[in-house]
Order: sequence, then structure tokens, then C-alpha cells
Amino acid sequence: MIHVYMDDFRRCPEGFTLARSVDECLELLRQAEVDILSLDFDMGPNEKTGNDVATAIAMEGLYAREIYLHSSSMYGRRSMYDILHQNKPDHVILHTGPIPFDLLDEIERKAGGY
Repeated sequence: MIHVYMDDFRRCPEGFTLARSVDECLELLRQAEVDILSLDFDMGPNEKTGNDVATAIAMEGLYAREIYLHSSSMYGRRSMYDILHQNKPDHVILHTGPIPFDLLDEIERKAGGY
């Protein structure tokens, strides 16, 4: 199982696989079992957004076990949450904010970061 962090700008946390575009993120979701997924909304000028990922997840059933929405866009977080929540399986945990620091530290330790 992998952890995926989709963002066009921010540094990827230790222990996560970075997706710099919507297409990269969807490819990872389709090819691997994803434990934790963290999504940004704005992926750059004239690029697809987190809504495109959320829609594909909902339509194709590509849900990770746990999903965080780390976007600084309040509109983006709300929009992605609404799309994901409508079709979310009961076992999936969906958060409206970023990954807590203590969980990031735990993942980094397990990945051998320190």
C-alpha cells in the first residue's frame, strides 16, 4: 500500500508518493492500492483541478482508505468533499483538512526518514 500526495507546488511529505498533476494522481489510484490520499485543489493555471480527481474517484470507485483535503482553497475543499462524500463507501475516512502533523511524523518514521 502507498500514500499519495497530489500537489503542484508544495513539498511532498516523507513516506508519500508525489503526484504533480491530476493525471499522475489518477494513474497511481488506478494502479496501486492507496492507503492515505491527500489532495490539493488548484493544480496550476489552465490545469485540471482536484474536482477532476474527486469525480473520477467517485465514478470509478478509486477511494483510498483515508482521504485528506489539504488545499488552501475553501471552495476547493468543500467542492471535493461534496463530490467524494456522496458516493463514499462506509469504510472510507474523509477529512476536510490537511494531514495532522503527528500522523505525518509517524509516516516519516515508518518510511525511515528519521
